[in-house]
Amino acid sequence: MRRSQWTALLDVIDGRDVAPLPVGFIIDSPWLPNWAGMTIRDYFEDDAKWLEANLKAVREFPDITFLPGFWSEFGMCTEPSAFGCECIWHDNELPFAEKIIGDVADIERLEKPDPARDGLCPSVIDRLKLHEDAIVSEGHEIKFAVSRGPLNLASFLMGNTEFLMAMHMNPGECRKLLEIITAFTLDWLRLQKRAFPSIEGIFILDDIVGFIGEDDFKSYALPYLESAFHAFDAKVRFFHNDAPGKVCAPFLSGMGIDLFNFAFDHTLPEMGEWTGGKVALLGNIPPRDVLAQGSPDDVSAAVQEAIGSLEDTSRLVLSCGGGMPPGVTTANIEAFQRSVSA
Repeated sequence: MRRSQWTALLDVIDGRDVAPLPVGFIIDSPWLPNWAGMTIRDYFEDDAKWLEANLKAVREFPDITFLPGFWSEFGMCTEPSAFGCECIWHDNELPFAEKIIGDVADIERLEKPDPARDGLCPSVIDRLKLHEDAIVSEGHEIKFAVSRGPLNLASFLMGNTEFLMAMHMNPGECRKLLEIITAFTLDWLRLQKRAFPSIEGIFILDDIVGFIGEDDFKSYALPYLESAFHAFDAKVRFFHNDAPGKVCAPFLSGMGIDLFNFAFDHTLPEMGEWTGGKVALLGNIPPRDVLAQGSPDDVSAAVQEAIGSLEDTSRLVLSCGGGMPPGVTTANIEAFQRSVSA
């Protein structure tokens, strides 16, 4: 992320007018490798290709803020691998982490990993260290420490259904699991911050938050997410949950979250109301059905409709409701940007 883009993001969060309206997208392995002309496996395994893909994006779209920016990641396997999950790799599909908790009794034997040595976490740091000079030479900085959220990681270690059931059938064991995961997450975020002093933001992704009710959110999500978001003194606390977001929305500001990327089936006015207008929003056109599968005209119409739905366009970064999905074309991204500037 360029310094000017970071400053504009801070202005958005503070409620200051930014003209033209900023455009930003979360980009990572579901979209970036194939768009850049390489396989997903090459993107993960070849450091030079990873850099090539990220440079291609920032050079072709210099006026778009890509979040978190030069994201060093291995799909959903980065954090689960630190706990010992077996990672299944494919040539041109996203990898998958096999669960390691077959019974709630296994939680008692679970140990907190060390992100400086365990799983793929050291490789994330090494890749950024390897290319830090090239990133800076391009005029960009590493600005975010990134992690999957505690509930998201628990679902990988245990299985989605099993974890959600454990909240009610085995609450003590469930909380112990979340405590271990959160302690690891704090270590992981702080390690990134120590490795790259330019980091001033925290970016956490946790879609499992969207599958629980308010009581469960307050008991099983809020305290652990809030702790993770305060791993260090950050200027931007950025949360992604593109599952249903109405339950968590009223609590985001109180948790210290500044920027929220949410599901496309919530409108910008709705989310502005639910967050009390205190949280900057990143969204919100349909990522798959419009941005990926629609025509440039469809994209333009959706963007104009989103802008037209708002009386106040402060605290807004225009985007899609989630990360950039596979198959989005250059033409559709250009149409998105033109329609904002029109």
